[in-house]
Amino acid sequence: MTGSESEEPELRRAVCPGSFDPITNGHLDIIARASKLYDVVHVAVMINKSKQGLFTVEERIELIRRATAEYGNVEVESFHGLLVDFCKQRDIPAIVKGLRAVSDFDYELQMAQMNNGLSGVETLFVPTNPTYSFLSSSLVKEVAAWGGDVAHLVPPFVLEALTERLRNKH
Repeated sequence: MTGSESEEPELRRAVCPGSFDPITNGHLDIIARASKLYDVVHVAVMINKSKQGLFTVEERIELIRRATAEYGNVEVESFHGLLVDFCKQRDIPAIVKGLRAVSDFDYELQMAQMNNGLSGVETLFVPTNPTYSFLSSSLVKEVAAWGGDVAHLVPPFVLEALTERLRNKH
């Protein structure tokens, strides 16, 4: 064998970034679809020191790991700073983002162009499943805080954690 034949093929990597506070079925839909397209999908939980999340970063990571365990090719970790730096450090050439509406596209296109200009990282937009087109973590938290039923919007163990956290806040 020549040197090139004995080398491992390069893994196709992508990242799905977000705050995931908490992870929703909409997030999981995008991550699941990305996991079918890429060998390794990194889920990057953003650390934003100026925002107080309902769940700690560590709690979010644990919930995401539980929710994505069945995929087998998802790695979950946190990051602070520029997403392109996260990508460079891990040799990730692609960002996968779900788009719910045209308003998402306006913002995400600017981010994609900036990220590409900074580092050459590409962004792939995946249209959200229409079932989840309205869904956001903020909306889930707000509805749950007012006693609304969000059981169909998050995995059961996330619902349990959300209910417990909201109960302890009051």
